[in-house]
This record gives sequence, C-alpha cells and structure tokens, in this order.
Amino acid sequence: MKILVTGGAGYIGSHMVGILLRAGHEVVILDDFSSGHLDAVAGGMLVRGSMGDALLLDELFTKSHFDAVMHFAGFIQVGESTSLPDKYYRNNVASTLVLLDAMLRHRVGLFIFSSSAAVFGEPHYSPIDEGHPKVPINPYGHSKLMIEQILADYDQAYGFRSVSLRYFNAAGADPGGANGERHDPETHLIPLVLQTASGRQRAITVFGRDFPTPDGTCIRDYIHVIDLCEAHLLALRYLVEKGVTNSFNLGNGAGHSVQQVIDAAQRVTGRPLAVIDAPRREGDAARLVAAFDHARRILGWTPKYAALDTIIAHAWRWECRMADCLPIQG
Repeated sequence: MKILVTGGAGYIGSHMVGILLRAGHEVVILDDFSSGHLDAVAGGMLVRGSMGDALLLDELFTKSHFDAVMHFAGFIQVGESTSLPDKYYRNNVASTLVLLDAMLRHRVGLFIFSSSAAVFGEPHYSPIDEGHPKVPINPYGHSKLMIEQILADYDQAYGFRSVSLRYFNAAGADPGGANGERHDPETHLIPLVLQTASGRQRAITVFGRDFPTPDGTCIRDYIHVIDLCEAHLLALRYLVEKGVTNSFNLGNGAGHSVQQVIDAAQRVTGRPLAVIDAPRREGDAARLVAAFDHARRILGWTPKYAALDTIIAHAWRWECRMADCLPIQG
C-alpha cells in the first residue's frame, strides 16, 4: 500500500515509518519539523510542509494516489495546551480538518488517528476501557476528542473509515538504539529519569508521594513505541479487511508507579539517581491504566515489550547514544 504519514519525523511517526517500510509498504512523510528531526526519518519520500496547507495537500494527493493516511502530526504537551489553547486547536483540530477534507476531495478513505487517553479526563474507574466517560480536562484532550467526534460524523455522512488509537504513555525506543524519544522540552518520565542517569539532568523530581497507591507515587501505563506502531499496522489491516470505523485503547493493562520507574532505571543503568520530592501537580490522577481487551479481541494485538525493565533498557541505549555515556548496561 502507499501510505501518507503525517508527523513522520517525530517520535512515534518515525518509528512507524520504519515498520511500514520493513513491511513492504510505500511511504510518503509529511512533516513541518516544528518538533520532528531530519535524522529520524527512516526512509521513504519526505515532503516538508504543513498538513494545514490545502494547496500543498492537493498537489501531494494529485501526484500520489494514497491508499491510507496515518496521522501523527499533533502537538502533545498538556501543560502548554492550557497556556496556549489556540496553538492546539489550530494545529490539532483546524489543520487536521484541512487534511481530512483533502482526503475526501481525493477519495482517500482510510485514516488512522493518533489519539490519546487524555480524551477520558479524570478516571472514574481503572483499568479504563473504551466505554469510559470522555470528559477531557485540558485543551489537548479536548482537541483529540473533537477529532474523534469529527471522524464519527464523517463516517456517517461520507463513509469515511477510520481507527482512533488512544495511547496511554508511549515509551521506549528502537531496540537497537537507532531511534528514540527526544522532545524539546522533555516532559515524559522515562526519558527524564534516564537523562538523570546519564548526567544530562541533575535530578528527577517526584511530584507527590501521598497518592492512594502502594508506594504513594502515581501509577501510569507505559507502552513500548514499537508495540504502538504494531497496533497501527494491525489497524490498517483491519480497515482494509473490515472497513469499519472503530476506536481502541492501547496500553499494557498493568501500570507502574513513578517510584517503580526510578527503581527500574537504577537496575538497568547501574547508576544511582538523585531524586527531589515535590508536591502533587494539580490534575494528576493517582492511577491511569488501560484495558486493551478490545484491541486484543478485534485487532489481535498484545504488547510484546510489556516488561518495564525492557522498555527502559531500550530507552537507555538511545539515551546513551544521545549523551555518549558508556558502558550501556541492561
């Protein structure tokens, strides 16, 4: 198949491009490099530009007869979305609408959307399944839920088929250390912990030790980036074979606390970590864990890299490449 990957120079998108190419698909990457990295591009044809550029999209869709689009070109920082909601609604909603309408004009009817567990808001129960109430608590989550609603409406009105994949906490790196996570600024726990181990960061801050969890730190569901990408590949096959719009939660189904992540990082790296304790952040839930039974049943998907030490070991190889820290343990 010929597939357009938006945001294909970013963290998850670049891993997806590599998996698609290895599976024998033809790939075109569209990225404006607002957060992507040129050296992360694994191959395929690269087009530098915005998904909100209707003229560029018309030219691209006219030249390339795509079978499907995988959409990763969203802004992802929850805190920033609160202070700059216009940035998130403009890119995550308005520009995505430009992309969807270009697909309609050029009769490309298969779409896989990078959504988020942020659509659920505060958890009413755990693990969180697809039927959980969707009440986002920040503009980022609202932007993702808006697109999910638009996709449902486009399906009913135009027969536009899509799969929305709701990530919990994407983590890890290419197992060989060739590609990994590098956001600016970095806000995710595992890379921050490993930057502390490598010396690129002085200490790791733990926000709250008074949550109602076994060790008092909050629990999150970490899913390996390669497992995420494999779910996208299965979702593509599902759309081709079944042609039914659907949504799936993606996680390990078993959460790990902040302290467990720190302990695992010390095991994997063999290095002690400096830790700073701080008060809870407003809006942090005690436990966010996915129920992925729907994805297992319908897509045939289960995580292969579910062990926390494995996720951290792969991310550590990448961090050592970034920080030039040797030896690599784990």
